[in-house]
Parts: sequence; structure tokens; C-alpha cells
Amino acid sequence: MGEIQTSRKPIDSLLEKVLCMNILSSDYFRDLYRLKTYHEVIDEIYNQVDHVEPWMTGNCRGPSTAFCLLYKFFTMKLNAKQMHGLLKHPDSPHIRAIGFLYLRYAADPKTLWSWFEPYIRDDEGLS
Repeated sequence: MGEIQTSRKPIDSLLEKVLCMNILSSDYFRDLYRLKTYHEVIDEIYNQVDHVEPWMTGNCRGPSTAFCLLYKFFTMKLNAKQMHGLLKHPDSPHIRAIGFLYLRYAADPKTLWSWFEPYIRDDEGLS
């Protein structure tokens, strides 16, 4: 299973510059340094993510927990086994959505169809 074929872009160029800067300067993202393993990040997604928009809703307009956790995964450089674990995760559609976002931003575009095709007819709801 090995490595995911990536686009080889630097992490800080995967997302829009303003979003990236806001993620890196957010207290929540800095707090994520305590998470050392893939499974700890998945647990955090399960407990903290309720939408997969890039920005928080409301007045504060900071980066969303979903995109902070997505960026955390960027720093961890997921392997193919971990990616399959995200995409097939039964506990939360948000965990799966973050897996698809990871691929969307980090994977080599030529490989996306092979990852996405098995899920094209997935009808699970998501906010």
C-alpha cells in the first residue's frame, strides 16, 4: 500500500494563503501539537468537527476545526493504508470528508479518480 502519490507541492501552498496563515496562527491548531498519532487525530475529528467548511461560522471567522485537522494530517504525510482507513471510517462522515479533502489538496491529480471512484455513488449526508 505504501505512500500516496502526492502533487509534491509544499504544505503551505496547498490551501489558500490567507486560510493557511490563519490556521498556523490559531490557538486551536497550536493545541493540536499534543496529538502525535493518526488515531488521536481521528478521535479529535470525531469529537470536534461538525462541518467541513474552511472557515468557522459566525462572527469570529477563524479557520474551522476541520481545516486545522486537515492541515495536521498534511504535516503527518498519510500513507495509503491510513487513507483507506479514513475513507472507509464508519463512525463519522466528517472523518471520511477530511480524507477526501486531503486527497483533493495533496494527491497527484492523476491519481484522484482511482481514490474517488469507489465512493461516487455514496449517498451519506454531511453538513
